[in-house]
Amino acid sequence: MLPKSFKTLAAAGLLALTCITGASAAEPLKAGFVYIGPTGDHGWTYAHDVGRKQVEAQSGGKVKTTFVENVPETADAERVFRDMAQKGHKVVFATSFGYMNQMVKVAKAFPNTVFMHATGYKTGKNLGVYDVRTYEGAYMLGVVAGKMSKGNKLGVVASIPIPEVIRNINAFTLGARSVNPAITTRAIWVNSWFDPGKEREAALALIAQGCDVLMQNTDSPAVVQTAQEKGVLAFGWDSDMSKFGGKAQLAASILNWGVIYKKTLDDVAAGTWKSGDIWWGVKEGAVNIDNFGPAVPAAVKKLAEERRDALKAGTLHPFSGPLKDQTGKLVLAAGKTFTDPELKQMNFYVEGVEGAIPK
Repeated sequence: MLPKSFKTLAAAGLLALTCITGASAAEPLKAGFVYIGPTGDHGWTYAHDVGRKQVEAQSGGKVKTTFVENVPETADAERVFRDMAQKGHKVVFATSFGYMNQMVKVAKAFPNTVFMHATGYKTGKNLGVYDVRTYEGAYMLGVVAGKMSKGNKLGVVASIPIPEVIRNINAFTLGARSVNPAITTRAIWVNSWFDPGKEREAALALIAQGCDVLMQNTDSPAVVQTAQEKGVLAFGWDSDMSKFGGKAQLAASILNWGVIYKKTLDDVAAGTWKSGDIWWGVKEGAVNIDNFGPAVPAAVKKLAEERRDALKAGTLHPFSGPLKDQTGKLVLAAGKTFTDPELKQMNFYVEGVEGAIPK
């Protein structure tokens, strides 16, 4: 039998060893990210992955992240969500609208895991939603486009006809018409978030119709590449795409998902997270216009930055009345602005947008 004094010393030594090795320290908070496209798309998924890396680097080892890319909006997504929850991820981020119903189902099965769905609208006790006000970026790009277009025809390579994308087309048009009322916008829908071949074909079709400035709500750099090739102008979307578009890129709408990821993970770590709806924009540093190309005159850059500052200050709202739809009907009276719920249900084109929204 060991002497009592030896037992006391041994216990003290064990405690000291535990402190030295960090065995009693809290384990890193595990967060999983599920991506619709490849991290190298240089658009939507790329921007999310930059945010993931950013928040992990800033945590000082307190956060550990993993990701799965190219996950279709099918039962495959449900399988990935379940796998992450089962492997101890305390937070799972789903980064595409089409993941919504699968995440709702999995969240109910794992009540101790926090689930966050980007661009969605369904919430639960352990399920929240988050988004960036991409329409603010589209509006700022529109201001530049309205000043730079010579033929007064803008084109948008659009992805899926949901309110998010319709809202961005409208904001782009409103920004452009705020500086050039003669502007019209045409959209071609490719029914995919990431399909470089279809994106290129759509860009070529818009150029053939006389559009000399292009915006996209798709994820690859195919649009700015095509613009460079054909001698028209375009914008980076979600990230800087100038290395693909060269001088054709007028500017880029850049998303900073990291600020939302940090807020969420800090709240989870502190035990203060609550289900809700995060929708951040210029004010919170979640979207910005940057990386202006050499073709943009200093006066146009200054104007775009002044609009950005007004958005940040809350003195400018892209969807302010009087506002008409494409038929000329007044849909928003002077002095009014659309509420967030109204913006999230947008299903019409504003005045200046040509063509019909696909059914």
